[in-house]
Amino acid sequence: MDDSKKRSSVMTEGVEKAPHRSLMKALGWTDREIHMPMIGIVNGANEIIPGHVHLNRIVDAVKSGVRAAGGNPVSFPVIGVCDGIAMGHTGMKYSLASRELIADSIEIMATAHPFDALVFVPNCDKIVPGMLMAACRMNIPSIFVSGGAMLAGHVPGGDSCGMSLSTVFEAVGSHAAGTMSDEQLHSYEDNACPTCGSCSGMYTANSMNCLTEAIGMGLVGNGTIPAVYSARDRLAKEAGYMIMELLKKNIRPLDILTLEAFKNALAVDMALGCSTNTMLHIPAIAHEAHVDLDIFLANEISAKVPNLCHLAPAGKHHIEDLYRAGGVMAVMHELGKKGLLNPDLPTVSCRTIGELYGSAKNYDPEVVRPIDNPYSVTGGIAVLRGNLAPDGAVVKRSAVDAKMLVHQGPARVFESEEDVIKAIFGGKIKSGDVVVIRYEGPKGGPGMREMLSPTSAIAGMGLDKEVALITDGRFSGATRGASIGHVSPEAAEGGPIALIEEGDSISIDITKGKLELLVDEATLAERKERWKCKPSPITTGYLARYAKQVTSAASGAVFKD
Repeated sequence: MDDSKKRSSVMTEGVEKAPHRSLMKALGWTDREIHMPMIGIVNGANEIIPGHVHLNRIVDAVKSGVRAAGGNPVSFPVIGVCDGIAMGHTGMKYSLASRELIADSIEIMATAHPFDALVFVPNCDKIVPGMLMAACRMNIPSIFVSGGAMLAGHVPGGDSCGMSLSTVFEAVGSHAAGTMSDEQLHSYEDNACPTCGSCSGMYTANSMNCLTEAIGMGLVGNGTIPAVYSARDRLAKEAGYMIMELLKKNIRPLDILTLEAFKNALAVDMALGCSTNTMLHIPAIAHEAHVDLDIFLANEISAKVPNLCHLAPAGKHHIEDLYRAGGVMAVMHELGKKGLLNPDLPTVSCRTIGELYGSAKNYDPEVVRPIDNPYSVTGGIAVLRGNLAPDGAVVKRSAVDAKMLVHQGPARVFESEEDVIKAIFGGKIKSGDVVVIRYEGPKGGPGMREMLSPTSAIAGMGLDKEVALITDGRFSGATRGASIGHVSPEAAEGGPIALIEEGDSISIDITKGKLELLVDEATLAERKERWKCKPSPITTGYLARYAKQVTSAASGAVFKD
């Protein structure tokens, strides 16, 4: 590569850069290495997230590929939050908020040390979208290779379908209901998460890794090859080779991340039945890519795209089953049969997405339903709207029992996740109730906590087919049931969710995309006059600054421009 065209040349070339080179030689670099293309490897490794504990192994494989292709690989770290470990306490308030810090820190590192290209090595939850946002912002040749999924767990003597993290959360509810012993719960705890990797169901981490592949920023297999398979190491080496090709051809993220690419990703989202959190992250990534993406576009795509997969928590299959069935490309191959994707879009493989999925095969029609035999003719996620959510709310339709797609019931109003947990375990939630959890949005939380604990408790107690939950916060990808999140505007902004009173009737019609508070406008106007915002529980530090800068969930909870 011509030194004059290298981004890194501003710190490596010329007599006046002798001091800079002396510092690089302190790293042990030779003259040859200093003048090679410098490839930044964004390393998500840490020792608290099971999906990230092995990422140094993946990074080492990437480095091998980069070196073999003539580059100088340079790893640097980013922070990450384990949503499962942060669940149910103050730590969860920092999870979504970490996404912006991740993007900002990568911008700082890759600008202060101007790398020629970047390889992103994430795995879990907010780390993947945070890195995608940074890739858009930097817009230098980039490629993603995740750490891969955890294998499903198995209890000795249990069925062959396997289990996952959500199984343990729901087991806590069963234990509280008296239907599971201490010994059974401990056996679940011991066996649910048997390997490193992102948790084994179609939760947020695996949803985002699959969509990274579908949108063209990851190589085939990025979303589904299990973490412990040697194929994952080989994929990482290929990513190292391929970043040098992308650099040579000057293919950049904004060449790939167009509106049509986001539409492809949303179509795959609907077919897979991904986490509702994708409805936060896709708009945020689009914002960084300067793509105007309305959240309600999801409904237009969902109306045309069938749901082909029921992975945990919606069904019995796990990511390893999707990999065995042909992976993301098998799903896209099925969608391609009905012309539901744009096949002509570029990818980091330097081939079009249509070339990739055109040659794919569906090896297991039980895991990936054929296009003519879907689980439902509409997609896995629905965006609802009504006088309770004028700017929208999101539900994982594919994980809702048919009986709860249309529901009307009395509101049970709680001001925080902690309050509703006490009520659930205290036996105060009854069949037919609509549980409302407010002041958990991006501003009001602050931080928009995931609330897997209450949804799992309700499922574990056998109420998921009888009780709905509505919140201006969000739910985990591991959540199932009629759990409606992202209600916008949120309570802290004076949205209608702030005006609900105990016993108000709420109507839910997921089939028609409706969410209505059955209270007349005059009464709501009178309540609005009396409304006072609940004080924020955190008034100092990063989250206090976050609350002042963050926008609505309907716009992806990005920072104000």
